[in-house]
Amino acid sequence: MRLPHDPPDGQPSLRHRPRMNIFEIDPLQDSRWGSFVAAHPQASLYHSKEWLHALKLAYDYEPVAVTTSDPQVTLTNAIVFCQIRSHLTGNRLVSLPFSDHCSLLLDHSGDGQALIGRLTEMLGRKLWKYLELRPLTLSPDLKAALQQSFKISRTYVSHRLDLSRSEDTLFKSFHKNSVQRKIRRAERESLVYVEGVSDEILKQFYKLLIMTRRRHGLPPQPLRWFRALIASLGNDLKIRIALKGPVPVASILTISHGKTLVYKYGCSDVSLNNLGGTQLLFWNAIREARQQGIEELDFGRSDLGNPGLITFKDHWGAERSTLQYWRYPPQAAFEPSEITMRLARKAVSFAPDSALVAIGNLLYRHIG
Repeated sequence: MRLPHDPPDGQPSLRHRPRMNIFEIDPLQDSRWGSFVAAHPQASLYHSKEWLHALKLAYDYEPVAVTTSDPQVTLTNAIVFCQIRSHLTGNRLVSLPFSDHCSLLLDHSGDGQALIGRLTEMLGRKLWKYLELRPLTLSPDLKAALQQSFKISRTYVSHRLDLSRSEDTLFKSFHKNSVQRKIRRAERESLVYVEGVSDEILKQFYKLLIMTRRRHGLPPQPLRWFRALIASLGNDLKIRIALKGPVPVASILTISHGKTLVYKYGCSDVSLNNLGGTQLLFWNAIREARQQGIEELDFGRSDLGNPGLITFKDHWGAERSTLQYWRYPPQAAFEPSEITMRLARKAVSFAPDSALVAIGNLLYRHIG
């Protein structure tokens, strides 16, 4: 008799694949992890020790990876995830929290099916609520295997911009009104561009972030998260700010990893958006990245319910793709983390800045 999630006859489920030796490793302690991530074509910023260290430092998430590689041999495959323990939203395995995407680092699809099978077994053994995977891409056979037991929990739009073209060709590919003219406007307004990670720059960024998150009906991420990113990523992280005189107009936070520049956070004073500060920041980041030999800009994910953000990224000529998160077992009708954020939204419109910051400090660890 087949169980509810078993596939049709002749197609063994993830749980019924032939047994392989599976090993659990700590990517922060395993000496092989850095070189493995550096060499794997699907690896990104979110697999790096630095990113995982920031998650642990800010939120106390324990990173773990599963692999078929024996501890005594070279690491050739792995799925990394964090163990989130929360009395508020439940215990779960997420690959990875607060990360736009996290591909499965595999060498053969059969290895991937064995590793995912082990993770689903861990759910029952350790009483985790669910496992969520956030792969940027999936091979056809692994996607078919996931469809047997997993369900798509959320869908986003992802954007990436090819920086290998000449600076002039890139500029001409931008939307004339929404990007090119905005950059020229920022130059005419003599906006000042600054970058760094000093306390003063972080303070200016965070003030704009509070304004932006309030506008979106959300509390800001904890300041300790940004301090953890700065401490973990060093010179690869930059906060970029555009100022009109002494007044911050807009800010973005970017992180370099290998041949990719990752745009992670952006914020602005909406009353000054007409000055083109955000466009100036991206243009300066793009030009600097090209000079450093970086080949693409990862614009990150956008909610399907945020067409304005999707259009903004389209106007830079970035290529769209669909980003899907996969969950096992399928998502419940009412997700505690989503309910928690809905309740937080109710307080955002009238709470003072200090209260918004306190709400963010309290909640974000529980919603990763």
